[in-house]
Amino acid sequence: MTERIDRLVRTWIAAEQEQEVQEVASEIAEGKATLLDLVKSLGEYLTAEEDDLRTKGVELLSLVLAKCPPEKLNRQSVRVLTTFYSGKLEDTETIIPAIKGLATLTKLPAFTSSDALEVIKAIFAHVKMNVLVQSQRFTVFTIIDNLVARHRDALKSMGDEFLRGYINLAEGEKDPRNLLLAFAVDRVLLIEFDVEKHIEDFFNITFCYFPITFRPPPNDPYGITADDLKGALRACLHATPAFGPLAIPLFLEKLTAGSPVTKKDTLDTLDVCLPVYGPAVAREHARKLWNCLKLEIFQPTDSVTEEKALKTTQVLIQTIYSATEAERSHSQEIEGLAKDACEECMQILREPEKSQAQHAIKVLCAFMSTTPAVARFTLARAIPHLVKLFLDPDELPNRAPTLRLLSDLIEAARKSTADDPEVLPEEGDVPLSPYKDEVLGVLTVGLKTPSSALPAIDGLKSMVRTAGLLTDEELGFVVHNVNELLQRDEGESEISDAALDLLSTVSFIAPAHVSGSTLPLLFTSLPDRAPAREAEAERIKYWRTLAYLKKLCTQPDLFETLVVRLSTKLDLLCVPSASSEDQPMADSDLEPAAAYAHSILKTLADVLSAKIDMGHADVVKYIDRLIPRLYNLFIYSALLADERPMVAIDPRLLAVTAQIITLITQTLNAARQEAFVKVVFVAFLDGDVSQLAQGIQKIPADKKFAPLQPGIPVSQKNLVVLFAAALIALHKEVSLPVLDETELLNRLLKWTVTDAENPLQREAVVHMIAAILNRHADKLDAFLSTNLATFWQAQVSDSTVSAEARRHAILTFTWLTKALLVRGHPAAMAHVDRLFELFDDGDVNWDAARAVGRIPGPDKILTKSNHAVIKVLYAQKYCNAMLPRIIEGARTSQSARQNAYLVALAALIKSVPKSTYVHQMPSLMPLLLRSLDLPDNEVRASVIDTLQAAATSSGKDSTLLAEHASSIVSTMLKNSMVSQMPSVRVRVAALRYLATLPSVVRYDVLHPQKATVIRELAKVLDDPKRAVRKEAVEARTNWFKFSG
Repeated sequence: MTERIDRLVRTWIAAEQEQEVQEVASEIAEGKATLLDLVKSLGEYLTAEEDDLRTKGVELLSLVLAKCPPEKLNRQSVRVLTTFYSGKLEDTETIIPAIKGLATLTKLPAFTSSDALEVIKAIFAHVKMNVLVQSQRFTVFTIIDNLVARHRDALKSMGDEFLRGYINLAEGEKDPRNLLLAFAVDRVLLIEFDVEKHIEDFFNITFCYFPITFRPPPNDPYGITADDLKGALRACLHATPAFGPLAIPLFLEKLTAGSPVTKKDTLDTLDVCLPVYGPAVAREHARKLWNCLKLEIFQPTDSVTEEKALKTTQVLIQTIYSATEAERSHSQEIEGLAKDACEECMQILREPEKSQAQHAIKVLCAFMSTTPAVARFTLARAIPHLVKLFLDPDELPNRAPTLRLLSDLIEAARKSTADDPEVLPEEGDVPLSPYKDEVLGVLTVGLKTPSSALPAIDGLKSMVRTAGLLTDEELGFVVHNVNELLQRDEGESEISDAALDLLSTVSFIAPAHVSGSTLPLLFTSLPDRAPAREAEAERIKYWRTLAYLKKLCTQPDLFETLVVRLSTKLDLLCVPSASSEDQPMADSDLEPAAAYAHSILKTLADVLSAKIDMGHADVVKYIDRLIPRLYNLFIYSALLADERPMVAIDPRLLAVTAQIITLITQTLNAARQEAFVKVVFVAFLDGDVSQLAQGIQKIPADKKFAPLQPGIPVSQKNLVVLFAAALIALHKEVSLPVLDETELLNRLLKWTVTDAENPLQREAVVHMIAAILNRHADKLDAFLSTNLATFWQAQVSDSTVSAEARRHAILTFTWLTKALLVRGHPAAMAHVDRLFELFDDGDVNWDAARAVGRIPGPDKILTKSNHAVIKVLYAQKYCNAMLPRIIEGARTSQSARQNAYLVALAALIKSVPKSTYVHQMPSLMPLLLRSLDLPDNEVRASVIDTLQAAATSSGKDSTLLAEHASSIVSTMLKNSMVSQMPSVRVRVAALRYLATLPSVVRYDVLHPQKATVIRELAKVLDDPKRAVRKEAVEARTNWFKFSG
């Protein structure tokens, strides 16, 4: 085996290949040879007279050692190798391979403290860092790092000898890779070694790098950033308090004369250093530091530096005063920097309207989060001063800025208290407590003037949010004053919004005050009868009141009141009392009442939606408290609509009510949904509404409720919207209370053809079928294979059926296909194939084409919130299957069929995420441009929107746009002219796209078009529509400024 090692050694000496090193290491690892065998084989080389051979011998030994398993090196081997390598450090020819070997040895378990001392002394004696290249110096730092990590006590025993030797080695290092390691070693030495005698030397070898100005080269393979170096250096700079007297003058110099980047770095470093350097050093340099910091705060160059300077001021104050905080009594006066700085700020605050006052209050706000004593002192000086200033008759014009300063200070005081909302502060521990009466007084006075109302509201909000500050009675006082403000405020929406935000905050702490005083005030201002058509001011008033209620009433207790009061209001509005004064006499009277009822219902729907988004658990109970009442009102109105005019038969009201029913149904669990659906089915299929509809209107027993029966009045048929609303948000586990779901779906499908009289009815039933099919498709094979096929043959593919009826049937078929597609059902794609068959049918080919594109698009029915069964990436998979087929069809087809493919393309790219087709844009661009010649405004608008999205994401110098620039420009100009394009939407889209082109296409490409575009856009400036003129000005300006 020795012969094999000999051969490998000779081969490596001759060729220096990695393979031989690996083989020798493998022999040793497998026990076929030992390190001793290798040393014997290397003997002649290790002691050779020729420098080159001697170096190669040591190099090979080090390379093999690095690849050997640690267990193959026992204590004796390590001892011998350590002595050998330490000796080789004396030989200038072998020093480099020797340090490589030592880097491996120093990590080994068998390497002892005595070895460590031998190695470090040899390094100090023989290694000269200034003659080594970066990688070799890195190896030396690695050895020292290993020794410090594993044999710290042995190095400590060397005392000054080790520290002097290390300082000499580390001095003058410049490479960032080595510095990261050196800084890590420096930090350990500064913290754990006795460096008192060498503090200046350590200061010199660390602070010479501050501030770090390193910028990594492009494509740096090492990935070292300036922040890495800054963090490592900062860890050294605050490693010992002894640096304080030496470091602060340097920091002051950098703050005075440094660049903005240097100043930010210095401020960040001071934040971590000051607490370590201690109060004595901070106190000694406090005035000089404050003078530098003050400059950055009161004359800021940028907001970031200002924020950092405020943070450093906080740290400085904390460092100076934290140590004496425990000994200081409450009554003891604050002395020193905090007092001086506070007095300076108070002088500035004498003129609250000046911009410097804003900076001064920021300093005082920063003091609030330092120490309790400084916070109390700050408030004791600032609050009485600002209150006095506010009440001074001579300062009347400055009340608003004074309140703004006061509000900022109150908010800072709030933030300075404990953040745990579960733990209320002890009585007297709230810094603002001694001043709350006078502050509350000036803030409520500030509410009465529009100019000072906003800062007053902000201040009150901060007081309300301060735990343990205001009593329940005082919260009631705040609510009372804000109520008065809401009553006075007619047009200041910003003030109203802020006031409502304040009331919302109170409602989560003490809802009784808002429900007891604010809500009655708002409800009283809502009229019982709808204002007449011409009473615009009254209409605006109830809109505003409902908007207030919408913002206020998300909290459970308040929402309960809202539901009771608004549903009562709705009953009064839709079914007035029998007196002639309140009785609407003609259809024309119904419109204002319907508009008012719609606003009430929309308010309920919006608040419910907000509550669901916030995860409120109380929504569930309104399946019993609100839903039966709504069903009662609308069923009653539909049944009596043939006798007298009824407000609640308006389709717009039905649509919003359906939204409310669906929102509440969403929140129910499967069991509760199943019970609810049974009651709904009994009402709508059997005509028994007694369990579903409950309210103040008594449904007449002699009237028949059967919205799905033939020959029923349209007012009843429209109620299928409320039937669908109960079904579209069901969990898939909910079973429908029918014997045969296929028979139910077939009945509903036939109803859309034979009985549905308007889009509202048709869409509602189609949505219902789609929702059921999506949840239960696996149980509906017969419906899919037989009933749906029959429907296709009879209603869609039969050309004898009227075009309008076929279009309705295609829409129905599209929804059913979508229901299958989103759940990943295989039948979906077969249905899409049938739509392609219609591309040659001149009556409905465009409708079929649009359906192909719209199938994967987003909708509000088959959604996760409605518990639909949805497979991930269904739209992307559909697009990947359809897009190549549509592109190929558009290229190869003729005339009418080709146009249908272009329509399908326009619809598809509008329906799916941009990422699904962006890679196909080179193939799509010519087809999209051809689509712009189709006589369909909706298609044109969709295509231009797609081009716009593609252009804004492609960035500058888009080669794709450059290829088609000429035709794009001429097409967009044509589509922007009112004489050639009647659609405002298309004209606006075309102009927006023209405005984008100069930012995404090179000048040399568009330059030939510039004069034409500017000339033609001048004509568009006379467009009759203001929105078009606005876009034309924007586009023309962009082209005017466009230059090479």
